[in-house]
Amino acid sequence: MLEVVLSFAVILIVFLVLPLIVGQTEHKVMAHMQSRLGPMYAGRFHGWAQLIADGVKFAQKEDVIPAAADRRIFMIAPGVALVPYLVVLIVIPIDRGRVAVNLDLGLFFVLAVMGVGVLGSIMAGWASANKYSVLGGMRSAAQLMSYELPLVLAASSVAMAAGTLSIPGIVEAWQWWWLPWQAVGGVVFFLAGLAELRRPPFDMPIAESEIIMGPMTEYTGMRFALFMLSEYVGIVVLSFLTTVLFLGGWHGPLLPGWLWTLIKVFALSFVVIWLRVTFPRLREDQLQKLAWAILVPLALGQLALTGIIKVLVQG
Repeated sequence: MLEVVLSFAVILIVFLVLPLIVGQTEHKVMAHMQSRLGPMYAGRFHGWAQLIADGVKFAQKEDVIPAAADRRIFMIAPGVALVPYLVVLIVIPIDRGRVAVNLDLGLFFVLAVMGVGVLGSIMAGWASANKYSVLGGMRSAAQLMSYELPLVLAASSVAMAAGTLSIPGIVEAWQWWWLPWQAVGGVVFFLAGLAELRRPPFDMPIAESEIIMGPMTEYTGMRFALFMLSEYVGIVVLSFLTTVLFLGGWHGPLLPGWLWTLIKVFALSFVVIWLRVTFPRLREDQLQKLAWAILVPLALGQLALTGIIKVLVQG
């Protein structure tokens, strides 16, 4: 019982702390890459208090619910967007033997639960009684349907290679030569995950210049902050999944396994921020074309290659 309590305490700490670190890092990386001076001043030394200032700002804002909104759905939508990522962390190992719950169908569980998180944006858009919010929710639904397929196909490739759906089992089976073998699947998985998180350049449901903040247009105060937190938790979860499925998780020389996992997670989180700073937003037709004309064929090709190699090795 004590071991279970400690495991869930570690997961809760990761859930609360790592997204805040990623958020603070994004402030600093964007400040340097785009010469943004604002985030470098709060707290004086390198703007260390910017994240605290944002938290105080959200806490002070009035919690407003539109008169025409579906109040019940409007209120629970931020929780629906956030909680699934906490559930996913339960089955992700940080080191050998360090996982709260080792499910035999862990990968299936993760992919199913991650899809639920996107429903929070769809619910928020529908419940807000705002045409811009509804449009953002419809775009979220379109992205979910488009990018869920390459995401699942890419994850299926590495599961086929390992011969198991258990995430710790996949990491145990991982070998260094899987890096070039599963590289295409890893890129497809990472990009599809970014699209499901609606991170730039896949932020068409948000599109500040067109539909203000998409599904979150009518949200204020801490409810809006929960949506922002779910985005950064999603970055952490996507980085963890890419690490354990395609980068070997805790495998690495000299350093402890858990440290290797965190190094890879933060490196991938930096790539997520880098992509936001570098690339412009895709048009809706470009976003759909990328999924169906490029990522799906690549994922199918990776799956076929994995099947061929497995047959040759076993034969």
